[in-house]
Amino acid sequence: MNYWLVKSEPSAYSFDMLLKDKKTTWDGVRNYTARNHLKSMKKNDMVLFYHSNEGKEIVGIAKVVKEYYPDPTADDDTWVVVDLAPVKKLRKSINLETIKNHPILKSMLLVKIPRLSVMPVSVEEYETIIQLSEHSE
Repeated sequence: MNYWLVKSEPSAYSFDMLLKDKKTTWDGVRNYTARNHLKSMKKNDMVLFYHSNEGKEIVGIAKVVKEYYPDPTADDDTWVVVDLAPVKKLRKSINLETIKNHPILKSMLLVKIPRLSVMPVSVEEYETIIQLSEHSE
């Protein structure tokens, strides 16, 4: 199993919307690196859901329920989508400041390449996020 992080502005598509919808197609990605990450996602991989711009925090966990296929919103087959389903909302959101200041998390691609919308997350990073969300600091 692999771990990922996807970013969305909550005003465009929030984790609460994903909980309500029960499944979504992750479309509209127009960056080659992010597209390649979508292509690497496998069914049942776990995905951290990050609210960008407003909030700047990891708020939930989703999973890949359908591997990549052509993006129906694109004019050509260069771009792909995956389908995601919610797993759970984090008990406590993990904000960007906490991530930047944590010894394990400060090396995340979220910090190093902040404009990337889809990125891999290491097992250690994923487990640290889950631990932080379960325990009050």
